[in-house]
Amino acid sequence: MDNTSLLNAPLRSVAPPVHAPATSTPTTTATTTATSPTGFSVRWARHLDEVRAAQRLRHAVFAGEMGARLRTPIPGHDIDLFDDHCEHLLVTPLHSDEVIGTYRVLTPAQARRVGCTYSDTEFDLTRLRAVRERMVELGRSCVHPEHRNGGVILALWGALGDFMRRNALDVMIGCASVPMHLDGRYAAGLWQQLQATHLAPIDWRVRPRLPLPIDRIAPAPGVQPPPLVKGYLRLGAKLMGPPAWDPDFNTADLPMVMRLEDLAPRYRKHLLGV
Repeated sequence: MDNTSLLNAPLRSVAPPVHAPATSTPTTTATTTATSPTGFSVRWARHLDEVRAAQRLRHAVFAGEMGARLRTPIPGHDIDLFDDHCEHLLVTPLHSDEVIGTYRVLTPAQARRVGCTYSDTEFDLTRLRAVRERMVELGRSCVHPEHRNGGVILALWGALGDFMRRNALDVMIGCASVPMHLDGRYAAGLWQQLQATHLAPIDWRVRPRLPLPIDRIAPAPGVQPPPLVKGYLRLGAKLMGPPAWDPDFNTADLPMVMRLEDLAPRYRKHLLGV
């Protein structure tokens, strides 16, 4: 999740599986490449060149399509301070090394090393203290514009579910980014709608550090969630609170949480293999 935008519009925000406790550092499946049922190859970045390929895709989508103002040390790449601490999941077409989809994940051990999660920079996550050792942060979800038919995201989710199961982790958090259509009225209308149906319990609530001023924005009526947000909600994800405003990406960021115990039964076999 973290920085995740539309499925059939620009998408914005996993460490590999091992049989190890969540407090240890997961080892990668870098020597293997899985073929997804959707017809793609899914693997974890094995070296810096592969991470750079993911960062180039992210830059093309976030800056090129969304107009984000990215502060990056390498032109044409989306790079931030969390990248070196994250594992990067890649999707490529069969018989090609072109990265067409990516996710990154910040594990509990790596979050301790960097000092926080990306979501901590946008939200006060005090109420999540008790679950941090079982919690991963998803971010920088990004799909090439020619492959936004859902298959790439399904491939990413399948690999992510395998990672969670093998590492005994059961909580995923991230920010689902919503474009500021209609001067924020779309985001305000989406929040008004979803807080009534998909709000997390009080002990999972967080507060934005730079809130979208939804009390001063007339919500657009009858809005529909972006496809990726709708997908998260179908899985069983919840909103943890009102949106923050990200001025660099000019998006409203919805804090979302997915607990594996809340995973809809019809998705359990595909994502967890059970």
